[in-house]
Amino acid sequence: MRPVSYSRVSDVATAIATVAADPTSAYLAGGTTKIDMLRIYAEPSQRLVDINSLPIDHIEVQPDGAVRIGGLARMNDVALAPVVVDRFPVLSEALLLGASAQLRNMASMGGNMMQRVRCSYFRDAEARCNKREPGTGCGAIGGVNRGHAVLGTSPHCIATHPSDAAVALVALDAMIHVQNAAGHHAIAADDFFLLPGDTPEREHPLNHGDLITAIEVPPLAAARNSLYLKVRDRESYEFALASAACALTVEDGTVAEVRLALGGVATKPWRARAAEHLLRGAPATRETFARAAAAELAGAVPQPMNAFKVELAQRTIIRALETLTARGAVS
Repeated sequence: MRPVSYSRVSDVATAIATVAADPTSAYLAGGTTKIDMLRIYAEPSQRLVDINSLPIDHIEVQPDGAVRIGGLARMNDVALAPVVVDRFPVLSEALLLGASAQLRNMASMGGNMMQRVRCSYFRDAEARCNKREPGTGCGAIGGVNRGHAVLGTSPHCIATHPSDAAVALVALDAMIHVQNAAGHHAIAADDFFLLPGDTPEREHPLNHGDLITAIEVPPLAAARNSLYLKVRDRESYEFALASAACALTVEDGTVAEVRLALGGVATKPWRARAAEHLLRGAPATRETFARAAAAELAGAVPQPMNAFKVELAQRTIIRALETLTARGAVS
């Protein structure tokens, strides 16, 4: 690992000014991913600015009922916060299933939104990877791609987005609050994660020096009846082969409200809008769930080694919806 310099700041304005003034610098929060990236030369930063003293680690209920989660709030604190467990169980479950307790105690929510892909070609300095070196090609296409994406892919990248929490936040219509030298703005979670397209190296609509200060989850009655279902090769903190973040309300046997997002199968947390459209106002039956799942995966572009993910994702959607229905998502 190459040498890097280190400094510590204690207020947001100084943190932003410090990083924005130096194109070789980067924020350091929990460091659970950043250090890995430095070690494998996938992170070009030469200076780390420690922001752990910034006062942006609170979990607060807003007057309108939204929950505002500080960018430096630790994953475990958010997962176990009573307001999150009660109002947004899908987010609590996604966080608990996303990493070991040791990592959850260190990793920040803002950092989780910024974590890089787990593609083995991206993490191999000798492999072809358009995320690491644009224009070199994608080694996963035609290579070992069992864990790669079938939705949102491009000829330049098929890497799967790794975050579980982000899938839940996209389903819940969360807003990512960002601050820079010019001021503050908010980005819808679904817009915060970019499809690879022709620029797979650009994963977020952020500029150098932009700092995630908070994540705001709006009030949503259906979210009290929600879950995160994660299918993986092993139970012990493995990345998802397919996952579903789902919130559901059923009235008189009909789907009144549904939120659905997929993980493990797409190049970004995948909001399943086609499925949602078919589900709303339809009978809450397995047949309906199966039609919606099939419609969502109709545009999948599988590779030879990951074609199984198309059916697996559909089964995951159906199981999540059936589980919530049986659990009592009926109003």
